Amino acid sequence: MTSSPQEVSIDIAPQARFDIINITQKAAKKLNGEINGFKKATYCSFHTTAGYLEQSLCSRLNYNKERIESFIHAFQKLFPINAEYRHDQMNLRTELSDAQKLVEPKNADSHLTFIGSGLKNCVTYANSQEIPVYFIDLDGVSQFGHKRNRQTSVMYYNKEELVYQHKVAVPFSSHPIDSINLRNPKLGYIDKLNSLLEKFEIEHGKVEITLDATEKHAGLTVNEYETLLMTNDLVEVLRNPIKFMAPKGKYLLQHPNKIASRTRDYAKYDFVHIFNELMDSLNISESVLEKILSKFMAFPAERFLRMKRSVSLLVSSTNGGPAKVVQGTYQSPILIQWKQTPKKARNLYLKITRFK
Repeated sequence: MTSSPQEVSIDIAPQARFDIINITQKAAKKLNGEINGFKKATYCSFHTTAGYLEQSLCSRLNYNKERIESFIHAFQKLFPINAEYRHDQMNLRTELSDAQKLVEPKNADSHLTFIGSGLKNCVTYANSQEIPVYFIDLDGVSQFGHKRNRQTSVMYYNKEELVYQHKVAVPFSSHPIDSINLRNPKLGYIDKLNSLLEKFEIEHGKVEITLDATEKHAGLTVNEYETLLMTNDLVEVLRNPIKFMAPKGKYLLQHPNKIASRTRDYAKYDFVHIFNELMDSLNISESVLEKILSKFMAFPAERFLRMKRSVSLLVSSTNGGPAKVVQGTYQSPILIQWKQTPKKARNLYLKITRFK
């Protein structure tokens, strides 16, 4: 068994705006087929509209590309392309130059699908060359026909050693729906983590950010902390997940008495098409589907959006110098709440793990 962790970098060329790419064999080729000598593999995307589903969910979907596509497609219907997203109104994007506004892709739907479906920037799988691992790209080709250059890293290793764990309280405003950019230099979390990585002489590992078990009505993601996306579009979704959905589906969800009692009777409606696709991909029965539907009407953000309670960030020293938290240019760990907490703060655990 190989003992020293090995990292490979893979360039990906998506062929469509929504593309699902199996990278297992690409990674194996990079290591001359010798990936079976490792027990685990951590996959890291450096993009905010492309990432991975956790292995537990992919296993439930039988690692089947068509079922994974159906699962993601259900969320794409919630967040259709070219809806009235503030993020896509380039005249409002003050951080962009006039020249950038002409070529900036309209991709708020991809960001919201990433967050809502529970895609992650960094996931860990039990390693096997026989199991496909899918890089899921939601914005691989722009509306101008430009194919993006994507990159992902895979870190192979055998063991994890907990090196450091610390509880921190992140203050929130009085707004019931709010988000905090944990990469904000004023908070100093990333700088502190990088200092700890140097202190403990970690070459390869990961940082996990986890909500305390007592925290409710909150979640974590890694995405672009763009003002219009976070303070307008995401807020609207958390208030009402069908905000951007097709008008007919929105009307029927807001007037549930118009929906027939059995699933087969309302298959023609947009919203139930979404539920049918999602539940079929997960092999959930009709009776369970109806229970989920009723709960969704009462607690939309919690019951349907797959917000995560933890995120991971890769740690690497591959590029020389001390190991650091590895992030894409626009990636930020983001803490989100959709209901105010009485204590005006959220408790997180920051955990550093060394790969061996």
